[in-house]
Amino acid sequence: MQPLIDNARSFREQCAERPEEFARLAHGQSPHVLFITCSDSRVVPALITGARPGDLFELQTAGNIVPPYPFQQPTGEAATIEYAVEVLGVTDIVVCGHSHCGAVGALVRGEDLTAVPAVRDWLTHATPRPQGEVDDPAVAEAVQSHVLTQLLRLRSYPCVDKRLTGGQLRLHGWFYEVHMGSVLAHDAQSDTFKAL
Repeated sequence: MQPLIDNARSFREQCAERPEEFARLAHGQSPHVLFITCSDSRVVPALITGARPGDLFELQTAGNIVPPYPFQQPTGEAATIEYAVEVLGVTDIVVCGHSHCGAVGALVRGEDLTAVPAVRDWLTHATPRPQGEVDDPAVAEAVQSHVLTQLLRLRSYPCVDKRLTGGQLRLHGWFYEVHMGSVLAHDAQSDTFKAL
């Protein structure tokens, strides 16, 4: 924790070196991309994309799950998606899964999650269960399949569907390989994930 505290203390000095960049942030935000990814600590959207403050509107959930629409109760995830699309007017949404994903791995392997009931119940939103090699520690095939399912799920949101139909929004499926630092993007024509 101490390194994080030390950096937080010195952050103001870093901001003072770029006053115009940080001053403009006080006037609001206008990101063009909603980046939906896993809450895994190894997945850092700004590090992967090189984004600066204000560039990405981020949504990180266990297993980068997009809850189904319509939903029984409001969720923070649905509110974030709706706000990004309707209020901020993002032009692109990226759903980025990652290798060695614990959430997808647990689903593929059928792990007993009774000790973590909130996790177990959250992962029920991942239906259908991702398909992939049970013995693959990277769960690459399963994560890629899961990303495509989440993209389909996004299309069920009325605000997303409306913008897609109007040509004002694009959806992207990415797969981040944490052990290599590479990013693959889904290519609709070949239905495969290829290097960016």
